[in-house]
Amino acid sequence: MNLPYAQAAEQNKAAILQAIRPYLRGKVLEIGSGTGQHAVYFASLLPELYWQTSDLEPNLDGIRAWIDDAGLANLPPPLLLDAMGAWPESEFDTIYTANSFHIMDNNAVAECIAGCGVCLSAGGHLIVYGPFNYAGDFTSASNARFDAMLKANDPGSGIKDFEWLDELAQSAGMALAIDIEMPANNRSLIWKKRTL
Repeated sequence: MNLPYAQAAEQNKAAILQAIRPYLRGKVLEIGSGTGQHAVYFASLLPELYWQTSDLEPNLDGIRAWIDDAGLANLPPPLLLDAMGAWPESEFDTIYTANSFHIMDNNAVAECIAGCGVCLSAGGHLIVYGPFNYAGDFTSASNARFDAMLKANDPGSGIKDFEWLDELAQSAGMALAIDIEMPANNRSLIWKKRTL
C-alpha cells in the first residue's frame, strides 16, 4: 500500500514538535492522527514516549501502513476513536490533536474535550494545534477565507473560538498552561489537568 501523505503535516511537524516538546511525557494519545505522519515523526525522535494513534475507521489503514513501515517499538497499532462514541478506558499522560477541531462540529469538539478530561491523568497536558479565533474575530484574512471554505463544505465545521474552548477545558478539570503562536496563523493551545 502507498503511504497516505499530507503536505501540511510534513511542513508543520518540526515547528510543532519544537513548541510542544516540553509538554510531552509518558503515554501519549493522539486524536485524529490523519495520515500518521506526525505520529511516526514524533515517536521516532522521542523513543521515551509511548505514542498511541487514533482516528475514525476510514483513516486507520493509512495510519497502520505508516506505523508498519516505521517499525517503531513505541508506536502501537491505531485505535478506533470517535469523539462522539466510546473513549479508551486507560489514562494517558498527554493528549495531542492537530488540525482537528476546525473540521469537527461544536458537539463533537465539546465531547472531545470532555473525553480528554476523563482520559488525561492528573498533571497531564492536552495539546491542541490549529487555527483559532479570539473574541470572535479571525486572526488573519487567510483564516477567514479558510473558515468560509470549511463551512461551504460542511456548515458544522469552522474555526472555533479560543474562549469557548477554554471554558470547555476548565469544565473538564483543566487550566490553560500556555498559548503558543505558531507559523501560518496557527496556535498550540496547551491545558494542564488539575491535580486534586
